[in-house]
Amino acid sequence: MYNEKHEQASWVAYDLTKEETNKQYERTDKFIIDPKVKKGSANDKDYEGSGYDRGHLAPASDMGWSSATMAESFYYSNMSPQAPSFNRGIWKKLEELVRSWAIENNSVYVITGPVLTDDLETIGPNEVSIPNYYYKVILDYSEPNIKGIGFILPNTGSKEPLQTYAVSIDSVEKFTGINFFPLLEDEQEELIENTLCVKCWSWMNTKSANKKNENKVTESTQCNGITKAGHRCKRKTLNASGYCYSHEAQLNGDDSKSKTEENCSKPTYSGSTSTQCTGTTKKGSRCRRMTSSSSGRCYQH
Repeated sequence: MYNEKHEQASWVAYDLTKEETNKQYERTDKFIIDPKVKKGSANDKDYEGSGYDRGHLAPASDMGWSSATMAESFYYSNMSPQAPSFNRGIWKKLEELVRSWAIENNSVYVITGPVLTDDLETIGPNEVSIPNYYYKVILDYSEPNIKGIGFILPNTGSKEPLQTYAVSIDSVEKFTGINFFPLLEDEQEELIENTLCVKCWSWMNTKSANKKNENKVTESTQCNGITKAGHRCKRKTLNASGYCYSHEAQLNGDDSKSKTEENCSKPTYSGSTSTQCTGTTKKGSRCRRMTSSSSGRCYQH
């Protein structure tokens, strides 16, 4: 959805399958004007000398399964001004992690975009808005463990773990004003979007794991763990151990420390303790959000 006022997309959305993560075509690095933007998209002159990267919203590495999709991922309608330390750092790590999730879960729905507001600074003759924040929403719509997760990240470099920026999809909807999955059944939509289960997702991407593990795991397999009901766990996992996050303790014969399935029914936070954000709102009051970030501040502050 192209936003003419801000000269970039309000959101990009696509289905990323495990097969599509197998890159067949390399980056073109040929940035071009989107011919379907009637009034003209941003162009080279907007970013030239700006100090900002032409940051992909739909990553080029997600589009390597086709020469056409790879080339079109370099349309300026898919670009947004990103701080180099952000684009080449934590944003890239998140993109790599999402590709790992596509492999592990066979496919995921991905929605990405800038948080566009009226008070943003701009670059270039076309006045391309510089977002302060970016978001990414991921939905795993495969049985038996349908789940979703959102991220809101400031447009700046960060060494914080990605879990720090994980939020519920509902939180991203409130922050952006966008309804991401309106076609889901109401009851299911409410459950998926209101729940944050950090432990329901793996946080070691396959690219990183392969560098450390000679026995590369590229195919997800059914977990070998046993549930409390005595059945074999139905989750898929890329762990070399053959056990998912919930049943890793069973590998050592100790199930007392295993994470129960009930953990995923309630919001889970990345840190051991969440505290009230120390940031100050525009009205001068202390922010009421809770955060587990080591900085003591929520994603907005």
